[in-house]
Amino acid sequence: MRTARTPWSRAATALVALAAMLSPVAAGDPAPVRSKQSGAWSAKETWDAGRVPAAGDRVVVRSGHHVVYDADSKDVIRLVQVAGTLEFARDRRTRLEVGLITVSAREEPSEEGFDCHAAPAAPAPDRPRPALLVGTPERPVPAGASALIRLHHLAGMDKDSCPAVVCCGGRMEFHGAPLSRTWVKLARAVPAGASAAALAERPTGWAAGDRVVLTSTRRPAEGAARGSFEEASQTEVRTLTGVGAGGEVRLDAPVTFEHHADGNYCGEVANLSRNVVVESADPAGVRGHTMYHRHSAGGISYAEFRHLGKRGVLGRYALHFHLCGDTMRGSAVVGASVWDSHNRWLTVHGTEYLVVRDVVGYKSVGHGFFLEDGTEVNNVFDRNLAALVLPGRPLPKQLLPFDANKGAGFWWANCLNTFTGNVAADCAEYGYKFECRKGPDFDPVLPVRQPDGTRKPQDVRTLPFVRFENNEAHAMRFFGLNLRGITRPDGFGTQKTFYALNDALRAEAAGAHPDPRRPFWVRNFRVWESNWSFHAGTSGVFLDGLDVYRAEYGLWRSVMDRHTYKNLSFKEIRNKDLHMPFSIGPPAEDDETGKEYFRGIPGFVDDSPPSTVITSVARTGGRALVRGTTADSTAVKKVTVNGRDARATRDNFAEWEVELDAPPGRLVVTAGAVDRAGNVEKTPHVVRVD
Repeated sequence: MRTARTPWSRAATALVALAAMLSPVAAGDPAPVRSKQSGAWSAKETWDAGRVPAAGDRVVVRSGHHVVYDADSKDVIRLVQVAGTLEFARDRRTRLEVGLITVSAREEPSEEGFDCHAAPAAPAPDRPRPALLVGTPERPVPAGASALIRLHHLAGMDKDSCPAVVCCGGRMEFHGAPLSRTWVKLARAVPAGASAAALAERPTGWAAGDRVVLTSTRRPAEGAARGSFEEASQTEVRTLTGVGAGGEVRLDAPVTFEHHADGNYCGEVANLSRNVVVESADPAGVRGHTMYHRHSAGGISYAEFRHLGKRGVLGRYALHFHLCGDTMRGSAVVGASVWDSHNRWLTVHGTEYLVVRDVVGYKSVGHGFFLEDGTEVNNVFDRNLAALVLPGRPLPKQLLPFDANKGAGFWWANCLNTFTGNVAADCAEYGYKFECRKGPDFDPVLPVRQPDGTRKPQDVRTLPFVRFENNEAHAMRFFGLNLRGITRPDGFGTQKTFYALNDALRAEAAGAHPDPRRPFWVRNFRVWESNWSFHAGTSGVFLDGLDVYRAEYGLWRSVMDRHTYKNLSFKEIRNKDLHMPFSIGPPAEDDETGKEYFRGIPGFVDDSPPSTVITSVARTGGRALVRGTTADSTAVKKVTVNGRDARATRDNFAEWEVELDAPPGRLVVTAGAVDRAGNVEKTPHVVRVD
C-alpha cells in the first residue's frame, strides 16, 4: 500500500490521535492493565491491577519497564501495547494468544492494526526504543525452547486491519534456533512412492517432526492449467521422521510424484519448521498480518510465519516493510519460513537496503517476494526459495494498475536491486517478473534514491539491475523470466490477441530505452520444465548465460533491440522452430569490470558505487564481530569497516566479516566499499551499538 511519502503533517497526526480517542477502546472499555515495574509477566507484582493479565485485557508495557513474557497461556489478550520492552523468555516454551500487538512509544492503547496511531519519528539518541524481543540476533530462542504468537480476531476489531503485529518506530525482533540450510537441492531423483530423499548436503538443525516441502519438478499440463493451479501442482508437504548422517531425510508418507534430480536440474527440499512462530489462530476465518513502519528497527532470523495475509486486502501481507525508506538499513530477514499466505509472503514497499536471505516461501496467493511501488532500490534477495505461488487478483486501490497479481515468485517494478542464487518453482505465472508500464493511471518517473542519498526523479523502466545472477526457475506454468514482457491475457487469448499485445508492447518499449551503456545484465539464468523460458519486452538486455532444459520455448517473442547474447544452451526444447539459440559478440575473459563483457555494447560504463549493509554486530568482551553484505553490478575490490579491510566469506563480498576492538561504551561502526572500477560508496552504513 502506498501512502504519502512526505512526513505526516501536524494536522494528520492530530486527526489520527483524535480517532484513537474516539475509538471503542477509549470510550467505556475497562481500564487497561499497565505495568508498574519491570518483572515477569506471570508475577502479579509487575502490574498495576495487582493481578496477571487475563483473557480480554488490554495490556500496556510502559516506557522504561522491561517485562519478560514467561507464560504458556490459552487466555486471549485483546491487545498488548509495548512502549517499554516485552521480551520472551528463552528457557522454556512460551505462548501468547492475542488480538493485536503494537510496538510504539505511545502508552494509550489503540486498536488500529495498520496505520500507526502516532507518526513514527526518528528515535532520540538518548532514549531507549520500545521493543518486542522474541529472541535477539545475539541470543536467539534456542533449540529446546520455543515461542508462539497466535493472532485472533476479536469482536469489535476492524477485520481489514486486525489481528496484527505492528511496529511503529520501535524495535521488533524474531529470532529462532539457526539452521545450516533452510532448503537443499536433491542429490538424486525421488521416485513416486518413495519415503526418503537424498540431499546434496546434510543440513544441521533439521529434526524429526519438522514439516518439509518437496518442490515440483514438472510443469503442469496444459489442460490442468485451465483448472485449479493448486490441484495440478506436484509440490508436496511431508513430515520428517529422521535425518541420516549422509543427508538422507526420511518422510512420514510416500511421495505421490517423482521429483527430478539430474546434473544441473534438481528439485529442492525445504524445511518450514522453526521454534519461533507467528500464526493466525483461525486460518479459515480472519487472518492476521505483520508489518514494520518507518524508523523502526530489528529483524528476523529463523522464525516461521504461517497462515497469515488477508486475501484481497491492500497492504495486509504476511511480512510487510512499509515505506521505511533507508531508515531500516541494517535490517534483514534471514532463514525465515513464510507459508500458506493469503496475500504474498514478503512485501518490500518504499524501503531500501533490506537483506532477504535463505528465506523459504511456500504457498502464496498472488506474488510471493514482492517489491510494491517501483521506488525500492538497493535491496538484496539472496538464496531464497519461492515454491507454489497461486494466482491472485489485482488488489483494490493498488498503486500500479498494470499488475494483474497473477502469481510470480519474485515481482518488482525497479531493477536497481540484487537477485542472486534464488529459485522459483511451481509458480502460476512467472518465476521472475519485472513489470513497469506508462499509462494514463501511472507515471513511471518516480523519486529514486541516488548513491549520495538524495532523491532524483527517474524513469524506473530504464534502470539496470545492481546484480541478477545464478537464479533459477523450474516447473513454470508459463514464464521463467519476464522482463517487461507481455502479461498473458486471461483465457490464454487468441493468436490475434497476442500479436496485438506484442505490437502495443513494442510501441511502449520504444519510449523507454535504457541507457545503452547500462543494459539489463542477466547472468547465468537456468530455467527448466517451463513454457516460455525467457521473454523480454524491453530493449537493452545483455543475456550472459542462459541454460534452458525441457521447455516449450527458449527465447520467446522478445523485443530484440540492442540485445546481446552469450553462452546460451538449449536442450530438449519442444518447439524447436520457435526458440532462438544464437550468440552475438565474441567470447571474452571474465574481467568483472564489465568492459570485456560488453564488447557488443560500445561505451559500457560502471559508474555506480557498491551498496553495503551491516547485518550484525556481536560484542564479546573487548571485541566485536561485524558481519554484512555488499552488492555491486561488477566486482567489489574491498570493504572497509572502521578503517579495517573486511574478509569476504562469499564471492564478491556477498557476505563478509571483520573483527574490531570494542572497549566498553558506545561503539560506532562504519562500513563502506569500493569496486574495481574505482567507484567509492558515497553513503557508508553507520551503526551505533551500546
